[in-house]
Amino acid sequence: MNIDKNKKALVISDFDQELVTILQRVTNIQPENMLTIESYGCIISHPFGDIMRSVIIAIYEENVEDIFVVGTKDDSHHTVKLPTRLEKDKIKTLDYLFKNSTPELQGGTLDAWLNGKGNVRENIKKSVDIIRHHALVPSHVNVRGLLIDPNDGDYSIVETPTSTMV
Repeated sequence: MNIDKNKKALVISDFDQELVTILQRVTNIQPENMLTIESYGCIISHPFGDIMRSVIIAIYEENVEDIFVVGTKDDSHHTVKLPTRLEKDKIKTLDYLFKNSTPELQGGTLDAWLNGKGNVRENIKKSVDIIRHHALVPSHVNVRGLLIDPNDGDYSIVETPTSTMV
């Protein structure tokens, strides 16, 4: 995969600095042309949240033309557990709000918002889909999902149909 090394690219990845180094090698993008946003599980949980805001600003202010949503193959998915009785009552209330408040709390449940789908490939697909179909993202911006093995640098493209909608 060779990208024009003089173009600016944006990488949304998990908190693993090695991913950016591997991606620079795979794509041939110069370090000074690569912007990064780190997010647990490379998840964009809301089309109008802070991460998406940063993506849009990068597109318009930094002239980003390529966006990569990158996860790791060996990612042992971390889940947030909220165990106490008081917290369980709060979770029920928040789950009710997630199901019945729009658009602020889209996503179904508190667990879905905190942990994503539990599958790195599915989280990447969802994030790519949100970016690709966002009203403020120009159609010429390339958005790709990649799954990288940090042990050997091997990567695979996460196929995301271009016709799906968020």
